[in-house]
Amino acid sequence: MTKGSDLFVAALKNEGVERIFGIPGEENLDIVESIRRSSIQLILTRHEQAAAFMAATYGRLTGKPGVCITTLGPGALNLTTGSAYALLGAMPMIMITGQKGILSSRQARFQIVDIVAAMKPLTKLSRQIVSPRMIPSLVREAFRVAQEERPGPVHLELPEDIAAAECEPIALVPTHPVELPLASAGALDRAARMIIEAKRPLLMFGAAASRPRVTPDVAQFVLRTQIPYFTTQMGKGTVPGGTELYMGTAALSERDYVHEAIEQPLRTRSRFCSTRTMAMPRSRAMRGTSSAIDCTMFGWMPSEGSSSSSTDGRPHSARPIASICCWPPESVPAVCASRSRRMGK
Repeated sequence: MTKGSDLFVAALKNEGVERIFGIPGEENLDIVESIRRSSIQLILTRHEQAAAFMAATYGRLTGKPGVCITTLGPGALNLTTGSAYALLGAMPMIMITGQKGILSSRQARFQIVDIVAAMKPLTKLSRQIVSPRMIPSLVREAFRVAQEERPGPVHLELPEDIAAAECEPIALVPTHPVELPLASAGALDRAARMIIEAKRPLLMFGAAASRPRVTPDVAQFVLRTQIPYFTTQMGKGTVPGGTELYMGTAALSERDYVHEAIEQPLRTRSRFCSTRTMAMPRSRAMRGTSSAIDCTMFGWMPSEGSSSSSTDGRPHSARPIASICCWPPESVPAVCASRSRRMGK
């Protein structure tokens, strides 16, 4: 026989969890004890909100879901701000909360809040575990949903009587990599045609460009092409500093020089999602949900006065051009909008 909490922690280890941020409490003591006997490190915080922000940031920096744990009621509600932060910023995160026993409760309704319902608007998935036999499949689903596009927070509630219940050993669900959709050749050709028509390249980076699998290629692209760029608040840090190409951060104030640069006639508009290949159409953003800036695409166009082509098909004296994609279009009107100070000389 095995306890529900031991099975839960084993499922976390099966997902590659190495550390959990949070605060112990009466309703999660079985899980905390199971964590103590495992190789997973429990990092104590002073407040549940801090645990949520640490887990969300861990997810953003590593691409793997960060995990945090709290007790019921007030402690669980303190995760809401961090959950909203992860949801808006597309950060994979797993939140584990305790709860009074669902089969019997000796304290009536004391501190019992419907956390599952409270978390639904702030997460991609919010579920209560009502049987130890559900643990392997629900943990696997939670990690899958948290990492799928668009990444975000997932909430699991484990009542104390389910954590303490004993059951027959249950096989864990094997993990599998999250498959990312790739752009078709036709979509890439259409994007390239739109980019080639652009005359005033300017790059905009948002939250979706600030991911571990994207940032190195995006930074290399900017440094090689020397196209100027700006960022949203959540896109800062995508490209290393120390370059004159950085124009600043948009949406901090109205009618500053950054907005003067981007509020030019729009040339092209397209919608993709960031990947290492810098092109992934048909993302969740395309289906009408909110998302940050999604990707960067690029091509080549001849410099003024140049019409001949080289042997590789690229015009001689070619200069790079770029098209930046955003969703919704009204969020930041910057698609090939401004000539850079360097390239405009």
